[in-house]
Amino acid sequence: METTLTYQQAFEELEQITNDIEAEEVSVDDLAKKVKRAADLLEICNAKLKLTETEVNKIIENIKNKE
Repeated sequence: METTLTYQQAFEELEQITNDIEAEEVSVDDLAKKVKRAADLLEICNAKLKLTETEVNKIIENIKNKE
């Protein structure tokens, strides 16, 4: 899984793939590759969201412990 992309970059590429497929701009020959790439991008986005959630929860817990 490629992790050098930022969440924003992965999301924008995923959005572009979705738009291309919906607009029927993807040939049948490329469709499987695009769907695979979209799945990879979803994994990247999910991993980054989970990491961010964990970090935010730690910060909130630290704040609560200082009160």
